[in-house]
This record gives sequence, C-alpha cells and structure tokens, in this order.
Amino acid sequence: MDIHQLEIFLSVLETGSVTRGAERVHLSPAAVSLQLQSLSQHLRTELFVRSGRKLAPTPMAFRLAELARGIAEQMRRIDSDFHAEPGEDTRPFHFATGVTTLVYRLGQPLRLLRKQYPRTELHVTVANTEEIVVGLLSRRFDLGLISLPVSEKSLATVPLFDEDLLVVRPSATRVRGGQIGSVRPADLAKVPWLLYPKESNMRLIIDGFFSRAGIEPHVVMEAADTEAIKRLVESGFGYSILPAFALKGQSRFFHTMRISGHRLVRSQALAMVNSAYPRPLTFKIAEFIRKSVQ
Repeated sequence: MDIHQLEIFLSVLETGSVTRGAERVHLSPAAVSLQLQSLSQHLRTELFVRSGRKLAPTPMAFRLAELARGIAEQMRRIDSDFHAEPGEDTRPFHFATGVTTLVYRLGQPLRLLRKQYPRTELHVTVANTEEIVVGLLSRRFDLGLISLPVSEKSLATVPLFDEDLLVVRPSATRVRGGQIGSVRPADLAKVPWLLYPKESNMRLIIDGFFSRAGIEPHVVMEAADTEAIKRLVESGFGYSILPAFALKGQSRFFHTMRISGHRLVRSQALAMVNSAYPRPLTFKIAEFIRKSVQ
C-alpha cells in the first residue's frame, strides 16, 4: 500500500465511478481497477461491490476513506511546504553572520527582509566565519555572511563589499570619531597587540600583513569580540587592527590610523552550499541582502 493507491481509491469513492476516478488521476480505468484490487488484497477486505451497473462502497471503504483523507492532506502539506514559491515558503530560514557586520550593516536590511517575507520564520545566528562555514556544510544554516577567502569548494559565494581594516591605538584623551591618521609599518614593530584568535579569517588577513611588512607582532591578548577589543584598547592594553565600520560613531579613547603604503581590507560575501536541490528562497534572500547593503 502506498499514497498513490490511496489517492486512486479516494478518486473512485468521491466520483462514484472507476471511469471518472481514472480521469481525475490521469490513468486508464484498467490501471485504476488493478490498483483497487491490489489495495483490497493488501487490506484483506472488500472496498467496493457491484450494485447493478454502479459501484457501491462498503462500510470498510468509508472507514478507510476517513484515514486516507488525513494521510492525503498531510502529503499535500509536505509537498506544498517543500515546493512552495519563495514568498509562500514558511519553513524556518537560518541566516548566520558575524557580530560586527550584524551591528553596523544589517540592521535596516534585516528589517526590510522581514517585511518582504512575512510568512518566513527567520532565524539569525551570530558566529565567526569558521563556524558559519561548518554550519553551512552541515545544512544548519541556509545562508551565511562571511569574510573571504574560504577554501571550501562546495560553497558558492556572492561578493558584497570590501571593508578597510584600521589600526587603533590607545589615547590618554578623548578622540573625536571620524578622524583617521596614518602610521608607518616600522612604528608597529614593537608595540603590544590585541588580536583576533589564531586560525580566524580576520587573524589570517592581519598575520598576512605582518608577514609582508616583516613585522613579528608581540601579541599580549586575543579576543573574538570586536567590541571587547575596542574596550581593551581604550583601557591601554595595546594596539589592534579592527574593521572600519566598527570604528564609526561617537568619540572614544583611541586613535584610528591607516598603514602607510598598505591598504588592509577584508572582503565580505554571502555564502551558500552548492546543492543538488537548492532552496529558491535562499537565492531570493541572498539577492535581497546584496542589494540592501550596496
């Protein structure tokens, strides 16, 4: 017994005729009769009897119909749930992003996204690029906003923007926001550094700069949270290199500087898994976010 047999059975019961039932399910009357016979044999009961020229359902047919309609409705819901158009897709959608980008770039895009897809149950997870990549590959996330580069070939990426990385150093007095100075690489050789953890994408970018500049950084502390690093710099613990978007705004107790002769950037992109069965909503949301952050 399978759902197809139950659908054939219901079509005959509801139309009162093998011929009309066959038309509804786009089969020949002979094929429908064979399926009904197979269903009766499986259930070991008669479902229809002849009454003159008509086909009359038995009491057991009505009992089966009560159960079969519930099953057929559940199957329709499953089919609709997984084949719905993006605007009708009500399955939970899991989006992952770094905290800095979430705080400084995604506030308005996410508000607009919720209005655009009100029926979608949107979940947002804050994680670093490495965790997001693992979550995408395990299908825990549908879409992620990550820092490039990533070497995982099974991911497709949509470039978003490049973001400057700036040196920040402690200041004994309050510094007005928006002021950006410059510093020579040689002046960074012997200072204490507060950096992102090793193996993080941000740290790989920063360590690449140190290597090109011939600097052996004196790392005194590591932290994964940009806001925590900012507070530690303000407290005088050392220098750091942070995303420019996280350094905008009010005055603070640190100087912001570009490195003379070097442009240090991180590239941000949306990432999704190259799947044999891509979810249409993922492409729609990726395109929506891409346009919103330009």
